[in-house]
Amino acid sequence: MPTNKPQSIWSQVDWITIGIYIALMIFGWISICGASYTFGDNDIFSLGTRSGMQIVWIGTSICLGFVILMMDTRFFDTFSYIIYGALLLLLFATIFNPHDIKGSHSWLVLGPIRIQPAEFGKFATALALAKLMSAYGFSIHRLKDFAAACAVIFIPMLCIVGQRETGSALVYLTFFLVLYREGMPGSILFTGVAMVFYFVVGIKYESVLLLDTPTSVGKFVVLLLVQIFTACMVYVYTHERRQAMSIIGYSVGITLVAMLFSLYVIRFDVTWVQLGVCVAMFVYLLLNALRTRLMSYYMILTFAIGSVVFFYSADYVLNNVMEPHQRVRINVLLGLDEDLAGAGYNVHQSEIAIGSGGLKGKGFLNGTQTKLKFVPEQDTDFIFCTVGEEEGFVGSASVLLLFLALILRLMKLAERQPFTFGRVYGYSVASIFLFHVFINVGMVLGLTPVIGIPLPFFSYGGSSLWGFTLLMFIFLRIDAGRNMNQG
Repeated sequence: MPTNKPQSIWSQVDWITIGIYIALMIFGWISICGASYTFGDNDIFSLGTRSGMQIVWIGTSICLGFVILMMDTRFFDTFSYIIYGALLLLLFATIFNPHDIKGSHSWLVLGPIRIQPAEFGKFATALALAKLMSAYGFSIHRLKDFAAACAVIFIPMLCIVGQRETGSALVYLTFFLVLYREGMPGSILFTGVAMVFYFVVGIKYESVLLLDTPTSVGKFVVLLLVQIFTACMVYVYTHERRQAMSIIGYSVGITLVAMLFSLYVIRFDVTWVQLGVCVAMFVYLLLNALRTRLMSYYMILTFAIGSVVFFYSADYVLNNVMEPHQRVRINVLLGLDEDLAGAGYNVHQSEIAIGSGGLKGKGFLNGTQTKLKFVPEQDTDFIFCTVGEEEGFVGSASVLLLFLALILRLMKLAERQPFTFGRVYGYSVASIFLFHVFINVGMVLGLTPVIGIPLPFFSYGGSSLWGFTLLMFIFLRIDAGRNMNQG
């Protein structure tokens, strides 16, 4: 006879994910030991050392995780907006609480308590976004609903920017991967990628002149790409092959004629001709939009105009909006400056540490670059260089494979959720982990800008570890309750 005996929560928990979580924290603790150890120290378990304190953070994080697993799943759905609002207040309060700890302005200090609300804002934003998108009648294709989802993402992001923590704010852009999974047009995601490309190419080659003309290579390439990308979008979203070929033909043809004229007749800046071609393209798209009344043309027109406006504002943002240290780091990354004793010092020493590890590494507590403190912040933002030096390529690859397994597992769990709330939250968790791992490892290797974000479960500190634990275990609790009767 069938029974209605309630299922145990512990039988529904995904223990594979928890196993990966514990393995990463063990690897992280070993790395913190290596990064914080000083020759002559004997007790790595002392609470007076960072390795000893990290054990406390790990223990409290595991307890926090299991407390979350014992909570009612409905709590997170019911109180999503309240949790989001409370975190917004903390983020807003941090703007007016100017405590600078190791160059970071994201700390909220209340007596003996020091926390980074930005680390907890990620799970709160994920909950609010999941709640909004699971509401009855919500459609990502409706402008009002899409704008509401963007507002949920951008409000905490702007609060963090107000703390002068642009790097931490960029993490919130990863939520657009979730929106894409839920039906957001790929053109929006492509626009974001294109903007990054415009910024890098435009800034890096702005001062390089094209052949024998006063034309900036950066501006020339970006404006030509805007025209080509626009033509491709016309073909993809309107299926008007002839129109797309016309845009490319006229753009390339007129630009080529102007280039030859500048080379052999009168030297002038060809980008002015390209801007004229862009304006003609805008008018052409607008006329097609009015004639056909297709929203696709308005979308493409917005992309084209936005691309040009963004590119010409990029230089202003770099020199007037970004903090001086961020500007220097970007210039060093792009090869515009070489500052091995200043902004580029961290990355340079990190690359030396990783390279010196070889295949199998120097062994636990045997790293020289890390022991002699050549790498600043080597137990926080640059913790991965310790892995490379002491564990070598084998250890580094193992850590990256563990992170890959975690992200893929989270995506698998997200796909099996019966409700939108769980699926959206699950993909939010996976996206945040993906961003953190990609950017942190990239900046340690000199491939991405140094924006000061931690490596999950590795970087020293309670706020970071608790924030990632909350983020993941809330999802594990939602997943565990997917088939259970909640009464």
